[in-house]
Amino acid sequence: MISTRRHGRHPFSYSLRCVHSFAVVLILAAVLTPFLTGCARRTVPKVRLSDLQVAYPGSALAAPTPTGSAQVLRVALASVVSPKENLNYYGALLRYLSDKTGREVRLVQRQTYAEINDLLKLGDVDMAFVCTYAYVEGQQEFGMELLVAPVVNGKAEYRSYLIVPADSEAKRFEDLKGRTFAFTDPMSTSGRLVPMYWLTQMGQTPRGFFSSYVFTYSHDNSIRAVANHLVDGAAVDSLVFDTMTAQDEELSKRVKILTRSQAFGAPPVVVRPGLDPHLKTLLKETFLGLSDEPAGHDVLKGLRIDQFVAIDDRAYEGVREMARKVGSR
Repeated sequence: MISTRRHGRHPFSYSLRCVHSFAVVLILAAVLTPFLTGCARRTVPKVRLSDLQVAYPGSALAAPTPTGSAQVLRVALASVVSPKENLNYYGALLRYLSDKTGREVRLVQRQTYAEINDLLKLGDVDMAFVCTYAYVEGQQEFGMELLVAPVVNGKAEYRSYLIVPADSEAKRFEDLKGRTFAFTDPMSTSGRLVPMYWLTQMGQTPRGFFSSYVFTYSHDNSIRAVANHLVDGAAVDSLVFDTMTAQDEELSKRVKILTRSQAFGAPPVVVRPGLDPHLKTLLKETFLGLSDEPAGHDVLKGLRIDQFVAIDDRAYEGVREMARKVGSR
């Protein structure tokens, strides 16, 4: 989904300019995308379209509460990819967590990273998959806690890719001056902070540099917007881009990478401050042990992740430094 609203609450907020007809096309594409695909399981997940929640019932080992119902683990996902793709990617992992913790896992999806941070801050969810800059902000603001991070191709890191249509004549970021551009989320490292940093280095702002720009709120939407010539360029998560182009040969022929940013610590799995220490330990051990058993190995394979590892907060210093230099643009 694309928004052209103001983002006054975020430190990087700025007014959006008028959006041309390509934005209307992308809005329709996002709205018409089916929300769910079938999920093979003993019990079909319950879907609440009103607030984008999916419940994965706990296993027979679920610990009963005083009311007789299973304890609940509330897990939040921001739209790194669109809701449909989130379910495709994370469904098996969430079922695995349900079985291992003996709890009903309730998946909560929101459009923006800021909304996920708010859920963690207020204690409305227990665990979340977040962007690196969202973690940096949440850790500073209210003590968001690191749990683990994914390892892909042997490294717990990722980059921002600047992408353009395959037939574009652009050869570097500067060539997109006066063109149309897609950011993902106001709090995205790869989808907004990095291109904002590049603009800052040139003494430019989005308003002065691009003819118009939009927020797609997911990396897969940004990639497709570029592939379909709806925008002239976008900055996207390298992990999402590599996965999508590896799975879709036709898509890989319609986009190309102009620039790769420096590497940053991988987008982490986090927990809210004050989470029960025993549950936090159980969750961490479950993630770290995924690669040690066949069922967990299958989950990792579906996610195209080698394993999850403990990660040090210092892995995100590069993001903090970049944010300081960008400031409140």
